[in-house]
Amino acid sequence: MQKCYIILVAIHLHIGEESERSVLEFCVLVVELNVFRAQWMSELKPNSASNGGNRGLSSRAADLKRKQELAREEKARELFLKAVEEEENGAVYEAIKYYRRAMQIVPDIEFKINYSRSPDPDGGNENDMDGEIEDLLAYFHQQLTLQDNSLKICVPEVDMAQMHISALPPEVLMYIFRWVVSRDLDLRALEQLSLVCRGFYICARDPEIWRSACLRAWGRSCTKLVPYNSWREMFLERPRVRFDGVYISKTAYIRQGEESLDGFYRAWHQVEYYRYLRFFPDGQVMMLTTPEDPLVTVPRLRSRNTRVESIMCGHYRLSQDTDNQTKVFVVVSKRKEEVRERISRFCRRNPAAPETEHSFHVGLQLSSGGRQSFNKLNWIHHSCHITYRSTGETVVTAFDLDQMYASFYFARVKSYTAFSERPL
Repeated sequence: MQKCYIILVAIHLHIGEESERSVLEFCVLVVELNVFRAQWMSELKPNSASNGGNRGLSSRAADLKRKQELAREEKARELFLKAVEEEENGAVYEAIKYYRRAMQIVPDIEFKINYSRSPDPDGGNENDMDGEIEDLLAYFHQQLTLQDNSLKICVPEVDMAQMHISALPPEVLMYIFRWVVSRDLDLRALEQLSLVCRGFYICARDPEIWRSACLRAWGRSCTKLVPYNSWREMFLERPRVRFDGVYISKTAYIRQGEESLDGFYRAWHQVEYYRYLRFFPDGQVMMLTTPEDPLVTVPRLRSRNTRVESIMCGHYRLSQDTDNQTKVFVVVSKRKEEVRERISRFCRRNPAAPETEHSFHVGLQLSSGGRQSFNKLNWIHHSCHITYRSTGETVVTAFDLDQMYASFYFARVKSYTAFSERPL
C-alpha cells in the first residue's frame, strides 16, 4: 500500500483531477483484492489448522481495511477543512475544487467532521467561546464594562473628528430607541437595531422598553410578569394581535346569473371580495369589505384618518377563556360623518323614515399557523345591532357562519412602520 501511496502522490503532481480519481479507485480495488486474497488463503488452509490462526488472519485483514478507511477519511478531512478555509477567505473557486476532491474520497465527509469555533478576534475568553454562551446579555455586559465599573455603549472603530454616538448619555440613547419602537410597537425594528453592536444589543434588551410595549398591547391586564421570565418573553409569547400589517380574508364563490330570453343560455359569475382588519395598539380597529385587490387597498389603510369609502371603525378587546383560547371581540360602525350624510339623503327622499344606528359585532379566535405567530383569525360570531334613536330599542340580527366567512390571515406591511409619529 505504501507503493500505491507514492504513486498517487507522483501522479497528483503531474495529472488532473479526473486521472487522480481513477487512481484512487484503483487503490481501493487493490485494497479490496488484498482482503479477498487473505480470506481466500485462510479458507484454503487444511482443516487441521488451528482456529486461532484463522481468526488471526481475519483480524489482520480487518485491521488493514480499517487503517485504509481511516487514512482515506483523514485525507478527505484535510481537504474539506482546506476548502472551508478558502471559502472564508473569499476564494470560492479554490474552495469548490477542494470540496470536490474531499467528496470523491469520502462522499459523506461533511457529516464526519467536528467543527470548532474560531477564537474571538478581540481576544475574548476561549472557554466562553468554545460552547454556546448561555446568558448573552450578561456576557456583553462583562465585555463592555470598564475598570471604573462604567458601561460604555460602543467604541469608535476609527478616529473621528466629529462627535461619536457613544458620547451620548444613556438616557438620550434610550429615548432614541423609543422613537424606533414608536407608538405602533415596531419591535421588529428594535430587534434589527440590536444587531448593530453589543452595546445596542444591551440597550434593545432594556426591560423598561419591553414593559412599556406590554402595557400598550394589553393595558392593565398585564400587571403580573408570571409565568414569563421577562417582559420581552411576555411580548413574544403571549397571544396578541399584530400591528405591523393587516389581516386579510378572501372569499370567492360562483353565483348563477339570469336566464336569457330564449331560455338557451344562463350565465355564471365568479364573485371575489376581500375583508380587511387593521388593529392599532390603542384599541382601535378598522374593517373594510371591498372587491379591490390588496395591492390597491392595503396602502390606503396606513393612516387612521383614511378617506376610503365604506370603511368601518371601532374598537376591540382580547379575552382569554378558561379553555386557554384567546378571542378577539370587535365592534365597528360607519363613521359619523358618512352616516349623517347618508341619513340626510335618505330622509329627504323618505321624510317619515326613522333614524337608526348600525353597528357590527364580530367574534374571532386567535391562533398561529406555520412559522408565524398569531397570524390567523377564525370567525366565531357575527351580528348586526340596529338601534332606533326615537325609542332606544335595539334589534340584533345574527348571521350564520358558512363558507362565506373565510379565515383572516396576517400580512406584514413594511410601510406601516416606516415612519414614527410618536415615541413609545
